[in-house]
Amino acid sequence: MSPRQPSVLARTSTVLGRKLGGELLRLREAAGKTQAEAAEVLSATATKVVKIERGWVPVRDPDIKALCELYGAEGRDTVDGLLHLASTDRDRRRARGWWNQYPELRAQVEYVALEDVATQVRTLQITLIPGLFQSPDYARALHVAAGHWEDPDEIERYVEARIARQDRLTGERPIQVWAVISEGALRQQVGGRDVMRAQLEHLLKLTKLSNIKVQVLPYRAGAHASMAGAFTVMSFAESSAVEVVHLDTPSSTLWLESEQDAAHHAVIFDRVARNALAQTDSRSLIKRVIEEI
Repeated sequence: MSPRQPSVLARTSTVLGRKLGGELLRLREAAGKTQAEAAEVLSATATKVVKIERGWVPVRDPDIKALCELYGAEGRDTVDGLLHLASTDRDRRRARGWWNQYPELRAQVEYVALEDVATQVRTLQITLIPGLFQSPDYARALHVAAGHWEDPDEIERYVEARIARQDRLTGERPIQVWAVISEGALRQQVGGRDVMRAQLEHLLKLTKLSNIKVQVLPYRAGAHASMAGAFTVMSFAESSAVEVVHLDTPSSTLWLESEQDAAHHAVIFDRVARNALAQTDSRSLIKRVIEEI
């Protein structure tokens, strides 16, 4: 029987955990060892080995050393690298982020937790303004329309949480954001004319920040490499942490965590960005849309 997948909360901030598990899986397969053999060395069950290799649980240092010995991977660089990954991952799991006070975030908890430790975000948005750039009224209108909650208090808590995310734009360690936004997202009057005008004025102000790059993909660009939809690529400071790709649908969230997937989406993003307007021209188009509302 396969192990039950942990909840979203249990998987929060486990990019490094999944990287560690992937490395241990690679070493085991290279050594020709089975999960049962690994479990015997750890005096554990095969289920625990599965959870370790999938990054679902933290890994103790003695377990890493025992597995490395079993796999014949006792080189100091290999062992020290895995121990560093494990230590950093454990620290991240123990840390209680600000988002934990907002149960309204529920399905977005992992995204917000990863965004909080990311150094760079590249986001392609087709239908809406990126969450990091949303004004309170715009965010409120989006979620009223989506019908996620009927209780006004829950909606306000969600809006408050969304705005709290934006501290990453101007705090002590500002995140680098490169956003390509479709012209359609600028013209869709979410919340009505006044709300949308204020949102676009807010977006214009953000474009003045050195850590933010905004390009508008104009209608005249025609077909492009990401007609299938929006996505976000997150990058992290740790050299051992691979980039992850996030895709959202109305009913689910998809994480792509392989180097191949990250590289593939990075290429798509670059292709779309090349078809988008330069930053100066993008600001000019945003100003024109404001005047037309």
